[in-house]
Amino acid sequence: MPSGEPEDTKLYTVLVNRAGQYSIWPLSEATPAGWRAVGKHAERSECLRYVDEVWVDMRPLSLRK
Repeated sequence: MPSGEPEDTKLYTVLVNRAGQYSIWPLSEATPAGWRAVGKHAERSECLRYVDEVWVDMRPLSLRK
């Protein structure tokens, strides 16, 4: 992280959509339409690590089947 920038310590939640695509979203904001929370809430870096671990095939669900 470049010096002088504050560390992002907000809490985020991990979301997934019907196509099996993952995203993170601020926990303080309403979940956008078409997405659902998977139950992982943490700081940004930890949520991104989680997504890296579980989303190993980035193709949409329709192509994975």
